[in-house]
Amino acid sequence: MTRRGAEDRRRAGRAGRRAEWIAAALLVAKGYRILARSFTVSGGEIDIVALRGDRIAFVEVKARADAEAALAAIDGPKRRRIARAAAVWLSRNAWASGHAFRGDAVLVVPRRWPRHVADAFEVPIG
Repeated sequence: MTRRGAEDRRRAGRAGRRAEWIAAALLVAKGYRILARSFTVSGGEIDIVALRGDRIAFVEVKARADAEAALAAIDGPKRRRIARAAAVWLSRNAWASGHAFRGDAVLVVPRRWPRHVADAFEVPIG
């Protein structure tokens, strides 16, 4: 890998972590409790798992130049990876079995407030 490529990856990683921090702060301000961050399993990852009331949100955080591009980046393969990770998370947290769940997104765009999109995508489990 070139030095430039490694530098770009580090920069992208920092931007992603910053966007996830912003998203978590937004969700907490909206009354959510953060249950997990960067939950990773073989074949999938969830940026944030959050709870408000009796609903669990599996949240994908996207930082892009505009909101439409951010939402479009949560495509079919990405949704399947989130669903795989969500199934594992639910299996490891038996207390959550009685809760409803959904796939949310937080879109982080330069010079704009972050936008929380509830029910942004389906999370097919099973």
